[in-house]
Amino acid sequence: MEDTQQSLLLRARQGNEAAWQRLSEVYRPLILAWLRRQGLAATDLEDVAQEVLFAVSRALDNFAHPGKTGAFRGWLRTVTANRCRDFWKSRQHKLTTGADANFEEMAEQLADPRSDLSREWDREHDDHIVRSLLDLMTREFEPRTIQVFRRLTLDGVTANQVARELGMSVLTVYVAKSRVLKRLREEAAGLID
Repeated sequence: MEDTQQSLLLRARQGNEAAWQRLSEVYRPLILAWLRRQGLAATDLEDVAQEVLFAVSRALDNFAHPGKTGAFRGWLRTVTANRCRDFWKSRQHKLTTGADANFEEMAEQLADPRSDLSREWDREHDDHIVRSLLDLMTREFEPRTIQVFRRLTLDGVTANQVARELGMSVLTVYVAKSRVLKRLREEAAGLID
């Protein structure tokens, strides 16, 4: 299988440095945003995010996607929760505020796949991955092609409206959407389901 036809996850698992870098670029902002929202001090954000990504890089070649919906997303959520717990335990003797107790509770909820926080993680994960991969794929397509896809799938605009906006035929709009969707599915295989 050609490199461009394999998923980003598969290429990263095979040790492809560029794929790992791309995977890090996609996931780092998501992890940072989650940690920030959960009240982690700004001075610790980078350290904990780096710990999460380091743990993922060490264990990625052992991750075997079982074919279940959300398997990688759940695995990443577990790695993030574990790194958060480790961080909290390592700093426990230094932490005294109520926000710190909330951070420990957040890690516990994140580890529970049935919690509201985990379901929120899942929704935000998938949305973030699609948008991030689209941003990275802009080099592969003409700007209008990506714009068509965004308008149709992310903005919910009809094909007729997009065709009018961009001066294209409806058929051309559907072809553009199909091309981007095919490539997005290839790149996102195993990351989102």
